[in-house]
Amino acid sequence: MTLRDFIPHLPGCASARFILLGLLSCLTSISQAQSVNPLEGNSRAITGGGSLFRAQCATCHGADAKGIATIDAPDLTMIWSERDLSVSEVFSTIRDGVPGSIMPPHKLTDSELWMLVSYLQDVAVAGVTDLPAGDVVAGAEAFRTNCSTCHRAHGQGGSFGPNLNAITTRRSLESIMASVRQPSVIIGRGFKPVRVVTSGGEEVQGVLKSEDAFSLQMLDERQRLRGFQKTELQSLERLQQSVMPPFSRTALSDSDLYHILNYLQSGAAQ
Repeated sequence: MTLRDFIPHLPGCASARFILLGLLSCLTSISQAQSVNPLEGNSRAITGGGSLFRAQCATCHGADAKGIATIDAPDLTMIWSERDLSVSEVFSTIRDGVPGSIMPPHKLTDSELWMLVSYLQDVAVAGVTDLPAGDVVAGAEAFRTNCSTCHRAHGQGGSFGPNLNAITTRRSLESIMASVRQPSVIIGRGFKPVRVVTSGGEEVQGVLKSEDAFSLQMLDERQRLRGFQKTELQSLERLQQSVMPPFSRTALSDSDLYHILNYLQSGAAQ
């Protein structure tokens, strides 16, 4: 169903139908080759994009666009910051789908696609806007003590967990705090914990990096990239607990966490 098909089903809302139809009529020449969204910030486009999203996308990505973890549908409020995507890349992904995933292609007009992109830009997470003051030097030390084995920032640290460069520009304070205190509630794609046992009896645990019908790649606990053919495995177990341990306020106080975030933010523009 395209937006043009959806418009007649807007109950008792003649003005909304008129606005959306008018917007479509005046935008039929917009091309997917645009590198800048021509409808960015357009309130009518955002409204129309929201209607399209609820009709086409909410089943998998949730009514709030924050994703549904049980079917590995990503949080679309984070796509701009977490993946550093351009608007044209988001446009193409919606249009063409993602091969090998549950994300299908969508037969929408270019105008409708740009309206969806406008909506996603409007609901995007803006990052930390209310970070309490903290000590950058103390934060650097707390980061080295608590985080650097797995996480990288300012050119130092491990790669087992997400890179934390610019984390404060792409995640809200509430979201970051929740990830530290309860890391298993939402585990991002590329960091899903798995355990495999090979045909030779070797047990390997780590995070899943990629997978298809025949093989998988994972980063093991020694941060080595390993590849396996599924026919060579005795078992493949998808674990529910994140490889990141939960940090209680006793283990890492709020003030220490604020120090760390101020340290990370000090290099956010790098």
